[in-house]
Amino acid sequence: MENDIYYTIQAPAEAMLKEKGSRFLAFAYPIDNEELIKEQLQQLRKKYFDASHHCYAYIWGEKSENYRANDDGEPANSAGMPILGQIRSRNLSNVLVVVVRYFGGTKLGVGGLIQAYKSAAAQALDNALIIEQFSQASFTIRFEYAQMNWVMKVLKDTEAQIMEQTMDLACQIKFSVRKAKSPIIADKLQNFLQP
Repeated sequence: MENDIYYTIQAPAEAMLKEKGSRFLAFAYPIDNEELIKEQLQQLRKKYFDASHHCYAYIWGEKSENYRANDDGEPANSAGMPILGQIRSRNLSNVLVVVVRYFGGTKLGVGGLIQAYKSAAAQALDNALIIEQFSQASFTIRFEYAQMNWVMKVLKDTEAQIMEQTMDLACQIKFSVRKAKSPIIADKLQNFLQP
């Protein structure tokens, strides 16, 4: 049952680092889809429109299968990869870290940039509360109103989270449940599951 566990951050976190006049503002966000990543990046680019760079990295997905690192004009692999390395070193998923740089007039060199972006990302993640999460499976069931009590008991016993429900003579519930418990719930509710 342990193979459906992953670690992420509970809420957004921030940090700031100064290095030879440059300011590095780091932001860590919990994310669970690509649209949310785009929204966060767009908001930061709008808020810090006058910054030199908006470098970022993210990892998301059940098996951390989706990831990306972006240097946003900094020398290749001097920003995005160090940020990504900090996410990976903490074994996190469903996390976006953006480091906004205001150039201070002194060049840091590739080694200095790597260290600055790595440190800023590390500080933001250190300021975040890391939590344990479980991969989820989603289902939709349809049943008669007379079966309501039994269905609700099954959902409660498996700690399912109801996302949508329609209660009438014919009822429908869309819910999610911990992936490791999905065979149990699928077995109990097999006659009601919808494709």
